[in-house]
Amino acid sequence: MFQGYTYPWEVLGKIKDEILKIGATLSAEDYDKLGSDVWIAKSAKVAPTAAIYGPAIISKNAEVRHCAFIRGSVIVGEGAVVGNSTELKNVILFNMVQVPHYNYVGDSILGFKAHMGAGAITSNVKSDKTLVTVTAGKDRIATGLKKFGAILGDNVEIGCNSVLNPGTVVGRNSNVYPLSMVRGYVPEGSIYKKVGEIIEKR
Repeated sequence: MFQGYTYPWEVLGKIKDEILKIGATLSAEDYDKLGSDVWIAKSAKVAPTAAIYGPAIISKNAEVRHCAFIRGSVIVGEGAVVGNSTELKNVILFNMVQVPHYNYVGDSILGFKAHMGAGAITSNVKSDKTLVTVTAGKDRIATGLKKFGAILGDNVEIGCNSVLNPGTVVGRNSNVYPLSMVRGYVPEGSIYKKVGEIIEKR
């Protein structure tokens, strides 16, 4: 799905079409197709109070909890957890991702075993409605996107009640302190304490 692209956020506009392609290949032995373009693995646990709109794929052994709201163009990876009152829209959750409590994740990609603490959200539209750029040091990379939340690498931990501003990229194996407001690029293997204070993990 990511082949042929330079940056991972270039995939965000393709999620819907990719789900339709992938869904058509899923085995009826392993997946039930419900409604309009929603595929749910038979081994997944989905609360009866969850709302799931297509296109969407809920993969094997995933868990979608009470009052989760999946708004479409969402892939929930194997063993991933979508928690109570969590809202997803145009998102890829890799395997074993956890967004378990009161999270909003929009126009974002979360890597393997990434975890967002209770109340942590991705903000996916700038307040002035201009196109999102990714800032890494002195470099500014134009994305051409009006809606782009965050990219989280593998094993990233986001603390409770943090806000990831549009165009945030957090490198793998990094931690973000609770109550943080994050913007730009956090290098892999880092601890984000606050704006201007990012240290290397030891």
